[in-house]
Amino acid sequence: MQVPLLDLVEQYASLKDEFMNEIAEICDSQRFILGDKVTKLERELAEYCGVPHVCGVTSGSDALLIALMAEKIGYGDEVITSPFTFFATAGAIARVGATPVFVDIQAETYNINPELIEAAITSRTKAIIPVHLFGQCCDMDKINAIAKKHNLIVIEDACQSIGAEYKGKKAGSLGDYGCFSFFPSKNLGCFGDGGAVSTNSSERFELLKTYRNHGQGSTYIHKYVGGNFRIDALQAGILSIKLRELNNWHDGRARNAGIYRKLFAGIKNQEEVILPGLADYTTRHIYNQFSIRIVDGKRDSVKKFLTENGVGCNIYYPLPLHLQECFAGLGGKKGDCPVSETIAGEILALPIYPELKVEQLEFVVECLEKALD
Repeated sequence: MQVPLLDLVEQYASLKDEFMNEIAEICDSQRFILGDKVTKLERELAEYCGVPHVCGVTSGSDALLIALMAEKIGYGDEVITSPFTFFATAGAIARVGATPVFVDIQAETYNINPELIEAAITSRTKAIIPVHLFGQCCDMDKINAIAKKHNLIVIEDACQSIGAEYKGKKAGSLGDYGCFSFFPSKNLGCFGDGGAVSTNSSERFELLKTYRNHGQGSTYIHKYVGGNFRIDALQAGILSIKLRELNNWHDGRARNAGIYRKLFAGIKNQEEVILPGLADYTTRHIYNQFSIRIVDGKRDSVKKFLTENGVGCNIYYPLPLHLQECFAGLGGKKGDCPVSETIAGEILALPIYPELKVEQLEFVVECLEKALD
């Protein structure tokens, strides 16, 4: 049996006719940049996320970048974030000239530990970027309280968590900005790169639209130095079709996560496997990844065994950001973020996409149990 880490073929086949009709309509119109398709998607995303405004952009990476730019965060400023996330989070901070300040994570959720944030705040701190990793929101009440106390901007990195819920409120509605990625492997993925930024503020929404189009206030009149951050109509059209199915796909991933939890409860080596935790404030985990931990130094051998036996798996993420070579100038060293460092040596993502069959999930767990023997 083959169980890939992700297989989008069935999803595509089920919607192929709609995709082809949408693409043909856009091609016939010859309107590819911004326009009605983008405006429609922005309205739909705003309704889905429970916010008044969403601005479509080119990628999740650019979503983070443009939010920082809109707040004039740059050289001499510091932004607090997690060291255990995809590079784009800290990369965006560095690209505007600011300094990422890494705060360790919680072992149970893999998300930034709010109890450690306040100690990292200095006179140069301008923002916090909590990352809702793998589909579960951070503890936003605590984070927002700290931000309010110190007059900091909160930019949610929700690139893996569209539709995730914190106390009944959706990711992207919990801070000053919410940043989303529509990379093809995401729960809501387009046919290339795409992203969006949500906000509750009309003023910030207008700023985002200006910054995404080279800072133009009106044609060829530039108020700011922005960038080319415009999502195109083709991606917007694809995403509008997929958005209608998103909650069903979320439900399928949650169902599979529940099956995994039952199956792992029955293996003989269960003490060597730590399943992802569910925080008491989490009302919806969307399982962009189902990332377990393999303890006792066995992760790499388990990964090798699974791969050899047809089970797709991957390591998100093998090296925390504070130890990456490009950030060596910040002086980060081993021991600075011990929880992140430990988990980086244990984490392993298993297939979780909604089209998986029960027998495939059973096969994954059987192979993993054999790998631990």
